[in-house]
Amino acid sequence: MKYFSLLLLISTFTFAQNYQKYVNPMIGTGGHGHTFPGATVPFGMVQLSPDTRIDGSWDGCSGYHFDDSIIYGFSHTHLNGTGVSDFGDIMLMPTMGEPRLTNEEYSSKFSHKNEKASAGFYSVKLYKHNIDVSLTASTRVGFHEYTFNNSGQANVVLDLNHRDHLLMGEVRIIDEKTIEVVRNSEAWARNQFVYARIEFSQPMKITKVNNNAFAPAKVTDKFFAGSLLSMSFSKQVKKGEKLLVKVSLSPTSVQGANLNMSEIKHWDFKKVKIDAEQLWNKELSKIEVTSSDKNKKSIFYTALYHTMMQPNIAQDLDGKYRGRDNEIHTAEGFDYYSVFSLWDTFRAAHPLYTLIDKKRTADFINTFLKQYEQGGRLPVWELASNETDCMIGYHSVSVMADAMAKGITGFDYEKAFEASKHAAMLDHLGLNAYKKNGFISIDDEHESVSKTVEYAYDDWCIAQMAMILDKKEDYNYFMKRSQNWKNIFDWETKFMRPKKNGGWDKPFDPREVNNNFTEGNSWQYSFFVPQDIPGMIEAYGGSEKFEAKLDEMFNSESKTTGREQADVTGLIGQYAHGNEPSHHMAYLYNYIGKPEKTQAKVNYILNEFYKNAPDGLIGNEDCGQMSAWYVLSSIGIYAVTPGSGEWTKTTPYFDNVKINFENGESLNISKKGMKGYLKEVWAKAKEQSFEKITIVPVISAESKSFKDKMAVEFTAMNNPTEYFYSVNDKKFEMLNKGLILDETSNVKIYTDNGFGKVSDTISATFIKKPNNYSVKLNSKYNPQYHAGGDEGLIDGIFGSENWRKGDWQGYQSQDFEAVIDLNETKKVKSISARFLQDSRAWILMPTKVEFYTSEDNVNFKLVKTIENKLDARNTEVQIADFETLIPETRAKFVKVKANNFGKLPEWHQGAGGEAFIFVDEIIIN
Repeated sequence: MKYFSLLLLISTFTFAQNYQKYVNPMIGTGGHGHTFPGATVPFGMVQLSPDTRIDGSWDGCSGYHFDDSIIYGFSHTHLNGTGVSDFGDIMLMPTMGEPRLTNEEYSSKFSHKNEKASAGFYSVKLYKHNIDVSLTASTRVGFHEYTFNNSGQANVVLDLNHRDHLLMGEVRIIDEKTIEVVRNSEAWARNQFVYARIEFSQPMKITKVNNNAFAPAKVTDKFFAGSLLSMSFSKQVKKGEKLLVKVSLSPTSVQGANLNMSEIKHWDFKKVKIDAEQLWNKELSKIEVTSSDKNKKSIFYTALYHTMMQPNIAQDLDGKYRGRDNEIHTAEGFDYYSVFSLWDTFRAAHPLYTLIDKKRTADFINTFLKQYEQGGRLPVWELASNETDCMIGYHSVSVMADAMAKGITGFDYEKAFEASKHAAMLDHLGLNAYKKNGFISIDDEHESVSKTVEYAYDDWCIAQMAMILDKKEDYNYFMKRSQNWKNIFDWETKFMRPKKNGGWDKPFDPREVNNNFTEGNSWQYSFFVPQDIPGMIEAYGGSEKFEAKLDEMFNSESKTTGREQADVTGLIGQYAHGNEPSHHMAYLYNYIGKPEKTQAKVNYILNEFYKNAPDGLIGNEDCGQMSAWYVLSSIGIYAVTPGSGEWTKTTPYFDNVKINFENGESLNISKKGMKGYLKEVWAKAKEQSFEKITIVPVISAESKSFKDKMAVEFTAMNNPTEYFYSVNDKKFEMLNKGLILDETSNVKIYTDNGFGKVSDTISATFIKKPNNYSVKLNSKYNPQYHAGGDEGLIDGIFGSENWRKGDWQGYQSQDFEAVIDLNETKKVKSISARFLQDSRAWILMPTKVEFYTSEDNVNFKLVKTIENKLDARNTEVQIADFETLIPETRAKFVKVKANNFGKLPEWHQGAGGEAFIFVDEIIIN
């Protein structure tokens, strides 16, 4: 007891205030926040938390949702606020009586009335067997305390099949109190390895095993393995007896887990809890806020807490880690981390780290560089030594450029530039077209608008790195690329717009959420030019028109059209605070001399979209980004342009803010201004000197395909003096009038402004239809998937595996039926129709396809039925040609019918949803 009091005294002495007491881990566990309430320490490997969801559902991404009433167990890894489900490794669940090994049987009801959560601690009562569970953690060890309130047989269930798919599990019995575990699994990250050492405070006996080994497992065995593996460990307990369990994790080996167990060498649960609280106090004290409003302080310190839950340390105590090559390496001179949600966190979370955590910022970057060396490229969305390739851009470069701009050391600047340039020069994910044409079109890649503007920003970041390293040629090259946003900016409508076949895609609705944007619409991407705000303001027509456009966005109807997008939440007009692309927009008023409008919008968001409640986040936490916006905005600064080193200012939300820097200096921020160490927040962006690009022309035509002739016209946004074109790779010549095409043609064109500045060369392909057929659809396609309209089924344009580019017609909740009019009675020898399957996207092959012929469009004869042979569980994107040769038949009409798969089955992640049929070209010979 004296030891406990002494620790408490030291804690109180070390930290003037007990900041961890303001943390409410329940914030974000309801609504769509996707956070978890369990025990973890800052940037810890272990996230020990209850799991109330095991189905991989969107609102169950963290494993827990506040609306639930059943706990399945307590696992040691969790994701904080992501939009994709994963983790839940090494699950333990205490029970009593006859042990049960199915989750329906060992799970228990619980109530929030008997649940507590604080920084580094979680507790709950399991009603089924009257068991009190308390959890805490160190960096690499989870610590459980079970209190059995009834006497009898107590069990601890270990289920390695919990949540994600188990590829192979192993359990080795060391003695009656110690076991070693290996778990190799897949979910979002494809090939995950977690090693664990489990130590019980009292001897336990194996009482039941369930696995799929060749020989039936016995409870007396010392080693168990299989892709199905669960077991129970049991002992007799008295009423009120406690059982303690320690679980250490390692990404490398059971030896690593054994070493990491040394973080907790004792069985004092309270000491570990206090140590965890001290770690949180140390980190949270980096920013001290003063307010009489306890709710505001709770929201702030929980937000700061959420920014420190990841990235996660991913190395053993001796520095060993699993690299991107799946080999074991040793970190020298830095700490290796995992879980990088960079599309989200480059915007505010990483700028926050540059302010209060320079050492970890350098560690993160050294991790990036090792992943580049070992995996071949910088991380995009790295998880558990896997590149998920989730989201877009190459935003590692933003993090590195921002650190360089702020003078953060501890990593190799030249290596960082090399890796960044490598990322930008790859040919995947639309980059080939982006480099060649100066933008990405729908024909090249889905999410073309978002990728173009985000690549352009990242390229500007690389240019800033080149400037610091005095690489003039690279600087000029990437500054030119950083202007590519101008090639998809419509100077008439003043929106970023998708292009298709060299021209603007039509029809266009800036509110429409579709596959041309990443989790958003044109409103939410038309202001993403953080690298050239003056140029963006000029494009909108100057400050007044830019202000009017911002006002229009914030004051529009808060309703989107097109695809239902769960991430687009927290709408103020068309501004969506629940998703990241909007996060800088309120601050743009600062750049046109209207700081009062920035202040008003920021205050509204702080007041309305962040609450001290389970549903207190307006959207996914996204690994700390949602909270980082709150932290920075509430203290009165924000990084609109990471990579510039510059912070934009607004009035702080709190009475007083004190930032304690790593070098011992501090900065006080109040509504009156700033005092103290100003170096960190007073830098100005460096003046840039670069040559403006000549914007690419726009190609206009009635459609991509034509029957006899096609007129093609060209326009440009910046009044070029000359156009130069080429048809089918012939010599370029000056264009004096529009083109008339009478054959399938590839057209290339560029503009010259008369002063030697030429645009990038763009191209378009126009296809002369292979027939004069017409089509009548008896089904209604989804407006998002129209393939250019009804004629898209017979236009000679073939869709690819990337169906998001828009060349397929999609039909949901209905069968497909179309009648092709051949325009004359003729001999028909064969009929084919192409279909696509992407099971994960709810697109499944039809169960069968029927072909009919008719001479009068009334009486149809069935000539062939083809049954589908592709398993719906096959998740590879595949195209199947349902083709049949038929006895020569005279017909003027051909009918094609395809039966929809129907409701998605229980095994599917979207179980209960309605499947799509995707159909493209119908060919009749």
